[in-house]
Amino acid sequence: MLAVIKGAGDLATGIAQRLRLARIQVAMTDISAPSAIRRTAAFSEAIYHGKAAVEGMTAVRAENARQAQRILSEGNIPVLIDPSGKEALKLAPDVVIDAIIAKRNTGTSINDAKLVLGVGPGFTVGIDCHAAIETKRGHHLGRVYYEQGQSPIPNTGIPGMIAGCGAERVMHAPAAGIFHCVKQIGDAVTAGETVATVGGENVIAAIPGTLRGLLPEGFRTPKGMKCADVDPRCEKEHCFTVSDKARAIGGGALEAILAFGLL
Repeated sequence: MLAVIKGAGDLATGIAQRLRLARIQVAMTDISAPSAIRRTAAFSEAIYHGKAAVEGMTAVRAENARQAQRILSEGNIPVLIDPSGKEALKLAPDVVIDAIIAKRNTGTSINDAKLVLGVGPGFTVGIDCHAAIETKRGHHLGRVYYEQGQSPIPNTGIPGMIAGCGAERVMHAPAAGIFHCVKQIGDAVTAGETVATVGGENVIAAIPGTLRGLLPEGFRTPKGMKCADVDPRCEKEHCFTVSDKARAIGGGALEAILAFGLL
């Protein structure tokens, strides 16, 4: 059985991990310059470096469906540079999971596979997916919506709470320009400390904690883009493993596959 996951950021990586542990083959897609900030826990890093490892699983960049098939045969996860997802469909997947987290559907069709799952806001059951998975932190995180017309909770634009911290744990680019890292993922930071610069301006942490997310060095960044994330729980190992949120969403994807009788 094969599942194609559109997107290879940290949430998509959590889905991939849960499926692989259930012995489902996984292929992933992403754009040529991924912007995942939780990149030490994201298979999208394979696009930049050729390979990426998260919790003992290895992803390998693939240029086309033929290469992806070879990577699958070697027991690894192919990550295709395939913004539209059309090249990945040549693999004839049983399941397509749109985990791009664009807050809207960017081109996924309910006809792309026997089972199509939409992750997060922007998907409607029976319209562009067979089921949808909740991504908002809180009571319904990871819940699967199955009924015609149901959708995940609309995007509020406000980061979910972690250890009592919400919007203040996330940093955005104060200017457009080239992103330069001052700190590294896993570093301890204090409130008021500079973690990076962009366009000659400092990106400053608002709270103390562990730097969990950071754009890649040299990334061309528009003003206002999410570029860094501080975790107030101060657990360094959390920076390099699948998050609680990603595991919950991955569990929802696995539930849906079982509910539709594909395993």
